[in-house]
Amino acid sequence: MTAETFSMALSFVVLAVVFWCFVKEWVAAEIVALAGMCALLAFGILGEDDLKVVFGNPAPLTIGAMFVLSEALIRTGAIDWLAHKFEAWAGTSPRRVIVVLAVIVMPLSAFLNNTPVVVIFLPVLLAFCRSSGFKPSKLLIPLSFLSILGGTMTLIGTSTNLLVAGVAVDSGQPAFGIFEVSSLGVVYAIIGFSYLYFFGGKLLPDRDTLSSLVDTEDTRRFLSAAEILRDSPLSGQRLITHPLFSDRKRTIVYEVVRRGHRVDDVPLDALVIEEGDVLWFRATTNQLSEIRATDGISLLHERLQAGAANGDNKESDGDEVNAKVERKIEVTTVEAIIGRVSSMIGRTIRESNLRRRYGVVVAAVHRNGEKIDDGYQDVRLAFGDTLLIEGPAQNLARMQREEDFLALNENKLQAPRKSKALTAVVILSAVVVCSALEVMAISTAALSGAVVVILTRCVDLRDAYRSIEWSILFLIYGMLGIGRALEITGGAEFIAMQVVGLMKDFGPVAILAAIYMLASVLTEFVTNNAVAILLTPVVISIAGTLGVDPRPFIVAVMFGASASFITPIGYQTNTYVYGAGGYRFGDFLKIGIPLNLILWAAAVYLIPKFWPL
Repeated sequence: MTAETFSMALSFVVLAVVFWCFVKEWVAAEIVALAGMCALLAFGILGEDDLKVVFGNPAPLTIGAMFVLSEALIRTGAIDWLAHKFEAWAGTSPRRVIVVLAVIVMPLSAFLNNTPVVVIFLPVLLAFCRSSGFKPSKLLIPLSFLSILGGTMTLIGTSTNLLVAGVAVDSGQPAFGIFEVSSLGVVYAIIGFSYLYFFGGKLLPDRDTLSSLVDTEDTRRFLSAAEILRDSPLSGQRLITHPLFSDRKRTIVYEVVRRGHRVDDVPLDALVIEEGDVLWFRATTNQLSEIRATDGISLLHERLQAGAANGDNKESDGDEVNAKVERKIEVTTVEAIIGRVSSMIGRTIRESNLRRRYGVVVAAVHRNGEKIDDGYQDVRLAFGDTLLIEGPAQNLARMQREEDFLALNENKLQAPRKSKALTAVVILSAVVVCSALEVMAISTAALSGAVVVILTRCVDLRDAYRSIEWSILFLIYGMLGIGRALEITGGAEFIAMQVVGLMKDFGPVAILAAIYMLASVLTEFVTNNAVAILLTPVVISIAGTLGVDPRPFIVAVMFGASASFITPIGYQTNTYVYGAGGYRFGDFLKIGIPLNLILWAAAVYLIPKFWPL
């Protein structure tokens, strides 16, 4: 075996291990990709000059700048205005709702990263469903699919398009214009919308979300506190076994204060009640009445009010916490999705200890379309899990600032900078116009726009940094390194030769169909960015071997890698709506497979028309 053959074989081994780890999800995808690139560096397959090529690719820089531009529109309330017009425009007809959703979401996704578009519209749609009686399961998959379809309408609508275009330029191909793919993208959007309009209502499930699966009788819940009195019959009993506190659907204890200090060293389900304990809990008005009527326990806010009426201002030792209970505090309930970069991924609710950190409790967990009741405190959380979290509004707001969760209830933590909304829109428009007229490259225009929105205070520097999905950028750089290894070792050319050898008798159109289908299938199980990076140099080599223009094959990779409709894990917008809509894996298969096949047939027919072979 020659050194060149060994290097190629080793590159394939690294690629296979990386793909396997992607599918198994043992480690974060970006770490796997970077580890694969580092392995190739360690073996000497990649060198310093190759790293310069990888990090010199403008596509990741452009994607990062587009994240900042998207954040500017969010922070200024420009997108919120459209989102809140949705309810006024949607009416009561299911089909009209889909039309209005498409009219708003698809154009937004054509110029913004579609993930924040979906993040903004999730709570809006859920609020609309609560007020109108619609089931979220009828609307959330269409939200995700329409955002994906809208992203195909321009070069900047999705990171996949930008990556494919960037790799193609590195391989010596002419640069793509911002609207070069719009002809096919608009057809895609029309086909996808028509499919959802005519068949979505029949194929989508009629299913409840997490909050509707929880008992809703006597729904007003309050945070209150009660003291265990001297000689109380509750003293000496385990908290979790007493009828007042054993049913999570009725009363949830947040914390116990003992001798002026919060009890943190003993789990609540193992704690034994003692005289003088102060229990903080959530309960409905009916349940408060039951507690009030129970011997040996006294609602603290009533005792304090009675003491104030009698002129008794004396506080017992350690009652700094108790003195704050002057009235019942209403508890807020929010649904929240575990985010992609959440620190809670891989940890249990018990290990996360939200009660101690934020003064909130998790009432239920939703996963794969089912509510987890038994042992939910010990379930290891994953990206996309939906939690029902309860607590005082200020505690929930503090928790949300940590960005471990995507809140599904409309709960603004920052007031929008409405005076800057027009500025943000003008800046994004300038980026698009400059790119379209080729005044400057897309990467230059996007980076300049990102700097300007920061300088004009449309978005703070801190928020700009936080808006960038660094995990996606690290994944891209890692996969660019692996793709570079396949290119310099001849691996991409080897794959191209094998494909052409197997399919040369069927002609270029059949090969184009196979390329699209391969990209579409792979992106359901492996991140679409990785698929785009790896397939682009391969299809360029295939076109060279066939002696045809590589442009149609490059476009096939763009659209095939974006066509993620079959699984909830292929695209992160699908993962977000998966838990929020109460979906099951099979729901995506049922509605996604026909759509994928229809779009595949359209692409095979139309790509050679728009980009002749």
